[in-house]
Amino acid sequence: MLLDACHQAALHHLLSHEPQLLSLNLGNSQGQSVLDVVKAFEQASGRTIPYQVVPRRPGDAAITVADPTLAWQTLGWRTQRGLKEICRDGWAWQQANPQGYAN
Repeated sequence: MLLDACHQAALHHLLSHEPQLLSLNLGNSQGQSVLDVVKAFEQASGRTIPYQVVPRRPGDAAITVADPTLAWQTLGWRTQRGLKEICRDGWAWQQANPQGYAN
């Protein structure tokens, strides 16, 4: 299995620098709603995903958006796939590996 470009860049960075903890946001600076994600997974899987719209829980953020600036500065990497492609690829991986990493 080939590593994607971000994983390759992160591994190269970690192996070529002093030991470190590296935490990076890999988003695209564009917010997606939970409903956007549900619809993208429905499209990727060809299945209907049941859901309910309910009030936000106390403490839930109204919006959270990943800032990928540090990933670009550290790895020279930017997101190249959108939500639909990410859901499609995630679903394809799950279908090919129904037991996850157990095998």
